[in-house]
Amino acid sequence: MPTVPRATPASPDIVITKQPVCASVPAGCPVTLHCSAIGPTPLYYQWFEGNEEIAGAAQPVLLVNERRSGVYMCRVNDQQHQCVFSNWAKVKVHFLKSAGLPHRWKGEPVIGLQPEPSRVKVGQRISLKCVAFGIPAPKYQWYKNGIQLPQQTKAQLVIAAAEMRHHGTYLCSVTNDREQECWSSAADVSIVENIPIAIAFPSLRVSGSGERKVTGKSPAVCRKPDTPPEVRLCATDKVALLIGNMNYVNHPKLVATMMDVFELSNLLHQLDFRVVSLMDLTKEEIQRAVKQFLQLLDHGVYALFYYAGHGYECSGRNYMVPVNAPNPYRPENCINVQKILCGMQARNTALNVLFLDMCRKWYNQDYLPSDLEPLAPTGNIVYGYATCEDAEAYEVQDGEHSSGIFMKYLKKHILKKEKVTQILESVSEDMGKDQLITGKQVMEIRHTLKECRALTDEICTKGHTAQLRVRNKHWERANELPERRTIRFACGVGVELSYGAIFSNVMVVYADIKRRPSQVTECKISLLKAEGLEGASSDFSGGSSQIDSLLSSLNNDRQSDTTLKLRDLHKLEQPLTLRVTIQYRHFKENTKLEETAVVNLGHPLVAHLELYRTMPSTHNEGGATSTHQGCALAPSGAIAKDTSRACGPGTRTYANKREATSTACPARMFNQPEENDESEVSNGNR
Repeated sequence: MPTVPRATPASPDIVITKQPVCASVPAGCPVTLHCSAIGPTPLYYQWFEGNEEIAGAAQPVLLVNERRSGVYMCRVNDQQHQCVFSNWAKVKVHFLKSAGLPHRWKGEPVIGLQPEPSRVKVGQRISLKCVAFGIPAPKYQWYKNGIQLPQQTKAQLVIAAAEMRHHGTYLCSVTNDREQECWSSAADVSIVENIPIAIAFPSLRVSGSGERKVTGKSPAVCRKPDTPPEVRLCATDKVALLIGNMNYVNHPKLVATMMDVFELSNLLHQLDFRVVSLMDLTKEEIQRAVKQFLQLLDHGVYALFYYAGHGYECSGRNYMVPVNAPNPYRPENCINVQKILCGMQARNTALNVLFLDMCRKWYNQDYLPSDLEPLAPTGNIVYGYATCEDAEAYEVQDGEHSSGIFMKYLKKHILKKEKVTQILESVSEDMGKDQLITGKQVMEIRHTLKECRALTDEICTKGHTAQLRVRNKHWERANELPERRTIRFACGVGVELSYGAIFSNVMVVYADIKRRPSQVTECKISLLKAEGLEGASSDFSGGSSQIDSLLSSLNNDRQSDTTLKLRDLHKLEQPLTLRVTIQYRHFKENTKLEETAVVNLGHPLVAHLELYRTMPSTHNEGGATSTHQGCALAPSGAIAKDTSRACGPGTRTYANKREATSTACPARMFNQPEENDESEVSNGNR
């Protein structure tokens, strides 16, 4: 740093209110330094570059040369020649090829030069460089495998002599004093052991023998390289979005999706995932849920997406069928899974896992889908398909024990400390032994995983960033339950309301009598959702036995005087209000009395995110229309093994454990996939 120019002693009456800030910019980008002060007027300014005065630079503002780096300072003095000096401001100008700035750049950190992967031998020098632009100038912090590296806070990371322990993935966090941040791309560093070449050494002949002997001091030859130590991988966060569609409006209802989503949610919580679990979403609601999900993803995050419901495959792409899809539906009525994956990839996540528990029957192969940019070869994608191409997925229908075949085996292995792909291979092997689906459902695994990443990997909590704090706040909004409260009635009865979440859009309200005066007898509580509110329905249409089972799992042996189940909270547009009514008898009067209180619960859980709002209109998935013709449903009350299959493509087949008769189906249209005759199956399938 240059020495301070000579001047008279500093004046205590002059105070600098705005200091010039350091800057890092590409060549040709103008930089303006500012210095403001208050004190006895008039005040005079003089700028310095190093120790030299800049001729004519006598204003509070200095325009710096666009092609020259330098160190600048401003002197402020009054008429008595007393002065103060500003802080030094270093302006670094970088000459980089293809280094540009975003349109309307306002000084936020931008990466101008990314670190590049390298392959070095043991003992060689490792050098990784990251150049960032910003006003104020950015600060650097390097990470290896998601772990912060102490004292590595410069633009260039240098390791003088590489060792096997230096093998790993490096990336750099760039921040400034305004808590703005960006991350570099990841750079893989591979360390190669030097293998010496065998060399012939002089030997000594031992007297009286015909043998040749190598001297004891001769070095060993052809030494086998040491096995590199295991690289410890971790995540900066773990986030999962689970969607289960069960109560379809125009298609056969499913049963097991509710239990599948609930069980997977509990297992992922044990793996430290933040989980958003949603039931029965329309197309618009799925789109908004995915948008919120992507906002929770960032560099180094493990992202998991699970869907259970009706679906199909077209031109190599997988489509989810929303609960409001018409019959027949068209591709533009459905959700393209590959587009969701593209959004996950764009967030620079460390691991992307997609579990698709749906059918993949080929549908409308003449249809030409819209353009979709190919995914970059990032080596972090894992697909777990419940079934293979042009095949169906099955579920076992057995009341509260209903389960999808895929989830039945996934939950046995998912908590193991193994690579994700190894877990899926174990699931596939178990499914292959299931006699119920032999020849009908075979799991398929696709992946580009280049590292041994597991769902059990730890979350590295060091170096929390501004983005992480924003994600935490966003996460909390979707998981807030109303506060526990006690309602006091005029008769002296106190009723406590508490709450539990089964899914992110399904809540249970518990009401318990905590105080009852001696003169009050036969006191009962009833809960009723206020009329006139959209969403927050208390009718579960199907799977009531499963809801009771889930409540039991959620609360163990908890007993409440009254409970109210509220679903579809994502449709809630107004604050949720409940009517709490108590009916009792007064000991002296022996008459039946009633009191009611109205309680405002606000916007609980996912209701905060307003998923009901309509997404901006987008271009439809292609211009061709589908000619999918639906088939007749089974008679009311009958559950056949191929009820859902009989309705054509894109369904998730199910059956109960008892014998059932298959449903007749009219002639297929041209674009419908063939249906298999499975009337001989007598046990549960999906």
